Amino acid sequence: MYTLGIDIGSTSSKAVILRDGTELIVQKVVSLGTGTVGPSQVLSAVFEESGLSPDQIGYTVSTGYGRMNCAQADEQVSELSCHAKGIHFLLPDAQTVIDIGGQDAKALKISESGQLIAFQMNDKCAAGTGRFLDVMARVLNVDISELGELSQRSKKPVSISNTCTVFAESEVISQLSSNVPIEDIAAGIHNSVAKRVAGMALRLGRPTAPAMSGGVARNAGVVRAMERELGCPVLVHPLCQSAGALGAAILAWEKLKKEKVN
Repeated sequence: MYTLGIDIGSTSSKAVILRDGTELIVQKVVSLGTGTVGPSQVLSAVFEESGLSPDQIGYTVSTGYGRMNCAQADEQVSELSCHAKGIHFLLPDAQTVIDIGGQDAKALKISESGQLIAFQMNDKCAAGTGRFLDVMARVLNVDISELGELSQRSKKPVSISNTCTVFAESEVISQLSSNVPIEDIAAGIHNSVAKRVAGMALRLGRPTAPAMSGGVARNAGVVRAMERELGCPVLVHPLCQSAGALGAAILAWEKLKKEKVN
């Protein structure tokens, strides 16, 4: 039986098809989020690559910022539960999940079976989110994908003292005007994000085997900064960006199994 999970974020859309809840058939990411053609494009992509048709899908769960706008979904589930399930599937040893999304940042404590136990979340301020990184990349006049590599070349990271995105943007502009090396500014930006998000994770207790989920986890600069703040290695799986969609597909399978029993 096939299940589909779709994670509609603010900046990207991800979809995963599973067979029998354990076999990954296909996963796709489109760099367009809710309110765009991203969701329809990512669905078309997974069906095209898998060779499956929508009527072969037993159950579909949507998650993410735009989950309520997915007409194809049988059920909508919070991204908190989906990221917990998805990371547990990819990295079974992880007990803490850190997800930095486009509009929010989350720290999750999960059980040995991948169930959500507790969480901390910042969804009121852009600081410590993917949006913060987007703004800073634009100020530095580099692509967001270049920030990680830039920061790795830093010799003396600057301190970004402002947590507010607007004030931090002015601070970075001032540093550029003072001819501070762009590498050191990039490293300072990552340290600022890591400090804020690690603070949330630490409020759940000292992290045990922490893992990062979502697209920002592909930024090596943020990951290294997070490791310094937490004082331990951070696990990152190659499919980290699709963890939410994967978790949604797993929850869809669990729903199907329960219906069969009943």
